[in-house]
Order: sequence, then C-alpha cells, then structure tokens
Amino acid sequence: MLRAASDDDVDTIRRLRNQQANRDVSITSHEIGAAEHAAWWAKASVDPARRVLIYVRDGGTAGVVNFFDLDGPTGSWGFFLDADGLAERGETLPAWIEVMREATAYAFDVLGLDLLTGEVLEHNTVVRQMNRRFRFVEGMAEPRGAVTVIPISLRREDRRPSR
Repeated sequence: MLRAASDDDVDTIRRLRNQQANRDVSITSHEIGAAEHAAWWAKASVDPARRVLIYVRDGGTAGVVNFFDLDGPTGSWGFFLDADGLAERGETLPAWIEVMREATAYAFDVLGLDLLTGEVLEHNTVVRQMNRRFRFVEGMAEPRGAVTVIPISLRREDRRPSR
C-alpha cells in the first residue's frame, strides 16, 4: 500500500535513505544530515509537482516512493526500500516487486501520467534487470561526476497489465 508521507515520517525517510545499501545505488551517496533532510522536506512537502509516498508492507514502513517533476502527462520517480529490515526478514524481492507494481499503477492510474521517467546507475545491474521486467526502456548512458547514469522511461501503453 502507498500512502502520503507526513511530518511524522520525516525521521524514518532519512533513516531509510541513509542505509548503506540505498546510498550505494544513489546518485547522492553521502549520508544525509538532519539539517539537509529538513530543508529537503520543507520544500518537497509543499511542492505541487512532487508526491512523497510511504510504502507500507505488513503494517510497517517498508520504503519511500518519490514522484517529482510532475508536469501534466509526464513525471519522474525514484524509490528506496528498508533494505536492512526487508533483508533481515527475507522479504526484499517480494517487497521490491510489490512496490514497483504499486508505484507504476499510482503513476498511471492516480497521477494520470502518460510517461514515467527515472534514472538508474549504470553499475546497478539488478535494478536495471527489474526495470526491464517492468518494461522500462533505457536511454543513453550519461557520465555524471564519478557515476554513469542511465535514463529510463515507461509509457502508459507499454506497462505490464495489472493483476
């Protein structure tokens, strides 16, 4: 289930974002401090072109989904999971599939997008494979500082059918 993030979720969002597994596959890989995170939330929580959602699994927070640059029929997204907690419970893969299914449904069915875009690091082959499973198409790799980023996109008509 996805629900809107609130002020009560801010510390949890930061804790999950700072998990090493999430930092290892993020463009911004440094540990995010409290002041930096508070400044981000102050802007993100009132931005009409953004939605920050909490992914809930078995009654607990299991991840965060960000939709941003929402402009009519297009928007971008990214997400991160509670990598540590899900791994400890052996639930990483099912949660990953579920959050991708729910997030893409939200993008097309709730936000009404026709095109969903995002980015993935070139070295993150596992995520790239999962993206392809969900029918995302990769664009040309773009060097960005110390990392190489691959843009991804999914058109409404190309998405996997809902179950």
